Amino acid sequence: MILEVAVLFLAVLWVVTIALFIAHSKRQRTLATQQVEADSLRDQRIRELARRLENYQSGTVKMGEDLHELQAIVAPLPDKITALEQRDPSTLSFAQAARLVSMGASVDELTQSCGLTQAEAQLMSKLHGNG
Repeated sequence: MILEVAVLFLAVLWVVTIALFIAHSKRQRTLATQQVEADSLRDQRIRELARRLENYQSGTVKMGEDLHELQAIVAPLPDKITALEQRDPSTLSFAQAARLVSMGASVDELTQSCGLTQAEAQLMSKLHGNG
């Protein structure tokens, strides 16, 4: 009788062990499936972030190239501004007057077109004229 109880106890213990093993296997498969789904979502997110990073990098490179071009355009401007500020405004009218005298302009024409005084126009006519 003890032998039968022992065999019966071992059989029940075996059935319980098998049931626990099956439940554990099922749980492991479920966890594995969830892990695969999570990995898939993670990989998709990584690809999306990599794409966005690439877009940002290409935008940054383009912006850097544009800034370099602008720097090349803007770099000489301070020197040009300084030169314009230091230029004598009267030199333009004198240069224009010299050109007009060489083309045969009279003293009256120089005073009207270049804004020179009568004495300045006479001086320009004598300096740059034929006589």
